[in-house]
Amino acid sequence: MKKTTLIFFLMIFAFGLFGNAFAEPAMTIPESVFDFGYVPQHSKISHVFWLHSTGTDSLKILNVKPG
Repeated sequence: MKKTTLIFFLMIFAFGLFGNAFAEPAMTIPESVFDFGYVPQHSKISHVFWLHSTGTDSLKILNVKPG
C-alpha cells in the first residue's frame, strides 16, 4: 500500500512539474532562409517571412533584430 501511495504522489508531482511545459508559447517559421541569388550592388531588396504562433499560450514578440 505504501508503494502505491508513493508512486501516486510522485506521478502527481511530475505532472505538476512538467505539465506546464506544454502550455507555453511557441513560434514556427516555415521559411527561415531565403536565397536572393545574384543582387546587383546598391540594389534595394526585401522579402516577407511569415511567423506562426503554434503554442497553446499567447506569443509576445518583444524584440526583433534583423541580421
